[in-house]
Amino acid sequence: QVQLIESGGGQVQTGGSLRLSCAASGRTFSDYAMGWFRQPPGKEREFVAAITWLGDSTWAADSVKGRFTISRDNAKNTLYLQMVTLKPEDTAIYYCAASRSPPKFLSGKTEATTYDYWGQGTQVTVTS
Repeated sequence: QVQLIESGGGQVQTGGSLRLSCAASGRTFSDYAMGWFRQPPGKEREFVAAITWLGDSTWAADSVKGRFTISRDNAKNTLYLQMVTLKPEDTAIYYCAASRSPPKFLSGKTEATTYDYWGQGTQVTVTS
């Protein structure tokens, strides 16, 4: 299995930027497709972005398209989420997740049930 640890969260003002990182250990990082999810206060967890094993394809939720960019560095066993033009509605706990099943990922990359391993989350707070 793989262990995931997020970092990079914090508090920023509206319009600010943050870069989240997710460090993976335990298994070969490139064996996993990866995703970012978030859980706003009082709401359910929601899909943010996903990326394939080699990073050649990415997807993002409509709410973050053009503002958030997912990427990965397999040599460093690290997943990233670059966030710019942050809004108060981006306030949430952000989680990275790993999927070990190609069929599940390709058919359900936006679904939390697709992912087998999760990090503990990192808090992002955007103030107005």
